[in-house]
Amino acid sequence: MIRAVNASLEPESVAEALVSRVSSWIPASGWLVIADDGGGQTRQMAADGLEPPFESAAHAVAAWVMRSGAVYAAGNVATDRRVPDNAAASAVGFPLSCRGNIIGALVAIDRTPSKSAPRFAAPTLAVLQASIEPGAIALENALRVQRAEALSVTDDLTQLYNSRYLSQVLRRETKRASRSGRPLSLLFVDLDGFKSINDTHGHLFGSRALIEAASVIRASARETDMVARFGGDEFALILPDTGSEGAAAVGDRVRDRIAAFSFLRGDGLNIRLTVSVGVATLPDVAATADGLIQAADEAMYWVKDHGKNGIHIAGS
Repeated sequence: MIRAVNASLEPESVAEALVSRVSSWIPASGWLVIADDGGGQTRQMAADGLEPPFESAAHAVAAWVMRSGAVYAAGNVATDRRVPDNAAASAVGFPLSCRGNIIGALVAIDRTPSKSAPRFAAPTLAVLQASIEPGAIALENALRVQRAEALSVTDDLTQLYNSRYLSQVLRRETKRASRSGRPLSLLFVDLDGFKSINDTHGHLFGSRALIEAASVIRASARETDMVARFGGDEFALILPDTGSEGAAAVGDRVRDRIAAFSFLRGDGLNIRLTVSVGVATLPDVAATADGLIQAADEAMYWVKDHGKNGIHIAGS
């Protein structure tokens, strides 16, 4: 068990290794591992052999195990008041305990209900729980590493990606686009007149406005786009597999939504802002990540120099 769950630092891989080991000891048709993601929310880490409605039954059992911190066993989940309104199935659930805290749950579901609840002799149960504990510790460690990595690539204020991570992703996407021959676009977005908020209302209100702007820009992007705060009041969007025309459409959406947004309304203000957007596309105007950044930056400043509140495509 220790070797299996420490072979990876990916939480999902750790959970899958835990299921793989325990399922060789306990015969069951379905398995589930959930864990606290560190933000007070539970997250599915691994699932195997679960189909509706057995998946919902497994989640209900897991939630009860995490709340109670106790081992769960039922011959028929459907008749168990602890987890009501579930499919007929037998189940066992084990808390995943690490450093005195319940960090998750491991649940086994069998599609065939039983007349009596599954039972383990006390020594067997003790061995099972002791054998599961290394999996819980490894899972908690993997989640800690994942959270630390997420913090290292996230801008503290806006919760967008930071400029360092933007550079890493852009270099990776540039290489991929060069190999595949697919286009890659980069948008630079600068808030026009943002300095006036800091000068008039103070930096606290300026920070709140940046958070609101980040939310609007993120909502304007597509699922495949990567959004980052480049620095100050400047944002960047990486658009894989997107030519200049598609990138300009995303830029237009960002510009329209920022212009329509009422900033700092929750603070009793009604501030309107616009944006200057620069678009650069590989391979049209650049062949490298650095070249793409320079082209997008110059296109954005072209807009700044020509009245702001607009979009300019590098090379056009």
